[in-house]
Amino acid sequence: MKMDFKASLIEYERLALSEWAVHSDASKGRQYPEPVCPLRLDFQRDRDRIIHSKAFRRLKHKTQVFIAPEGDHYRTRLTHVLEVAQIARTIARLLRLNEDLTEAIALGHDLGHTPFGHAGETALNQLAPEGFQHNQQSLRVVDWLESSGRDYPGLNLCFEVRDGIVNHTGPVLPSSVEGRVVRLADRIAYVNHDLDDAVRGGLLTMTELPDFITGKLGITASQRLTFLIQDMVDNSLQTGIIAFSAGVDIVFNQLRDFLFARVYIGSKAKGEEAKVFKMLKYLYEYFLENNVEVPEHIRQFSDGNQQLAAIDYIAGMTDHFAKEIFIGKFVPHSWESR
Repeated sequence: MKMDFKASLIEYERLALSEWAVHSDASKGRQYPEPVCPLRLDFQRDRDRIIHSKAFRRLKHKTQVFIAPEGDHYRTRLTHVLEVAQIARTIARLLRLNEDLTEAIALGHDLGHTPFGHAGETALNQLAPEGFQHNQQSLRVVDWLESSGRDYPGLNLCFEVRDGIVNHTGPVLPSSVEGRVVRLADRIAYVNHDLDDAVRGGLLTMTELPDFITGKLGITASQRLTFLIQDMVDNSLQTGIIAFSAGVDIVFNQLRDFLFARVYIGSKAKGEEAKVFKMLKYLYEYFLENNVEVPEHIRQFSDGNQQLAAIDYIAGMTDHFAKEIFIGKFVPHSWESR
């Protein structure tokens, strides 16, 4: 007699998850019906599909904050989403939320990010007629651009995962508590690891942080993470809202403002951003004029919109690939080397 794994997992969720959590068997479902997996619930399947996607693997060669850093220990977009997933799962476990849903959203939230981090996003936002936002592009990746090898486009993820991905930033909150946890975990992760990378890169020292920040949040990354997660969990349980307590929220935003002033805007690590804009501008104009060179598996989802096809192609590039294409198209080569 075969064990009914799915039934046992559904029963586990019924017993273990809080009233806030989204239960897997209560999902609003997928756009395209699929056979049931005998071993995994739907949110776990979504997490696995994201991990196995090409877009996820490309994140290892996409800038987080520091463009072309010299050293192997700076964060990339891939390590960022892994850190977000770790923080979000810790919070989800403490609040007895659906960890599979939380992790799927966290791992998929930046799939649409451009090469060269926010510098690339800013460039494409200026170049694209309709603008460009990485959260919307992440949804476009999982809905259309990432091939699943099945008879439908995209990864066919559940509504709750898609909702959490597209609303991890911006004015609209995710519909699920799990999505709201990821939204805050994203902020916790990047503030802490960008501070760590800035210190590693010599842009600032920990002694330059105002005492009221270190005195409240802690000096080490471990201290800050533990404090922020505990405050958020305690406050969420008391108020029913996924958020820091009022006093901690103020100090956290002051730390974020400090990083904007010292790291994100005007630091020597950001000096290459003008070059990023020019590179992506040349690539955009080239592929707009030579749209046939955009791969067919990307063009097929643009409905003949050459601007959209060019943006989709460039947004999916890694830093390395974008530079390689730029050199191939715009840097002269010796005829002898061809």
